[in-house]
Amino acid sequence: MSGPVRVVIADDQALVRTGFRMILAADGIEVVAEAADGEEAVAAVRRARPDVVLMDVRMPRTDGLEATRQIVTGGAETRVLILTTYDLDHYVYAALTAGASGFLLKDVTPEHLVAAVRLVRSGDALLAPTITRRLIERFAPREEEQSAPHRDLAELTPRELEVLSLLATGLSNAELADRLTLSPTTVKTHVARILSKLGLRDRVQAVVLAYETGLVSPRGAR
Repeated sequence: MSGPVRVVIADDQALVRTGFRMILAADGIEVVAEAADGEEAVAAVRRARPDVVLMDVRMPRTDGLEATRQIVTGGAETRVLILTTYDLDHYVYAALTAGASGFLLKDVTPEHLVAAVRLVRSGDALLAPTITRRLIERFAPREEEQSAPHRDLAELTPRELEVLSLLATGLSNAELADRLTLSPTTVKTHVARILSKLGLRDRVQAVVLAYETGLVSPRGAR
């Protein structure tokens, strides 16, 4: 992608918005709008069509979870990065299920914030392996609550199912390549095909799907 990264910051605290705006602007990232609640965030996305939204979870009127759902289901190409004070906020898992591309803690370093925005804008997803495991362990459906397997899982090849199962534990492409003795390019191709066949936006949605369908259990992710 060419041109500057365009971002909307949605947080009910003006001081937080100002701090993030200064950090992003210092690295050449353009903040095209700010929002104090989810309703304003959805409107800002429709109006400004940003690349990324930094979305707080707990906001008045429409919260970050519902705003994320509206943005994703509305067909916007905008990626949503959830901001939270707590790394195990139960809203985070629901937001990922709604289509968010990852999440950050509000005490993130400036360097990490900038890198995360650029990573998500490039089409990747931000979900650290340790955070993946902790989220899944705490909030994924238990085995007795698992839904029926996704109807399109049958379209995956045995190798693609293997890749999806390992991806669900939070492994990066490089780690997948090492585990499966494949080249990083081949792994990237497998991941792209999995996302395409399952109609998913990114690896975060693939992780959520793997657990919700019972392909992988939370116990197996430890």
